[in-house]
Amino acid sequence: MVTTTEAAEVFAPQRGGNKVSIVMFGGTADKFIPLGVLAQAGAAMGMEVDIFVTGFALLAFTKERHELPFPAEFAEMAPALAEGMARAKVAPWEDMVRQAKELGAHVHACSMMCEVMGLTLEDFDDLVDDVVGAATFLQHAEGGETYFV
Repeated sequence: MVTTTEAAEVFAPQRGGNKVSIVMFGGTADKFIPLGVLAQAGAAMGMEVDIFVTGFALLAFTKERHELPFPAEFAEMAPALAEGMARAKVAPWEDMVRQAKELGAHVHACSMMCEVMGLTLEDFDDLVDDVVGAATFLQHAEGGETYFV
């Protein structure tokens, strides 16, 4: 199995100035694992990584912790998934995003949804860099790939 660091060494010269933007709008636990994986892998490969957090996903980034629900259709599979992740030593999504940030990734909270939900920058944990509007995020995303999670 190739580690993230090994992949970064192989692909970084080819990827150089590429960028990936991730729109995180899902508020269920199953969505946060792909967020962490994509952010961490992109940053390790030398890509510019910007994460735009909106909707109920914002609650996972607040200082006040919120339980992330599993979608009802997958709820009975959640314990097996947790066991498999522990066995495979998969880091929690927060750790993956934190590592991506250490490599230069940025996390932006959606200003409109923050206003709707009564949240300010002070309500978020240290993973969130700022609160920006959609237009600002789209300017950051221009010229790169955008993924919706």
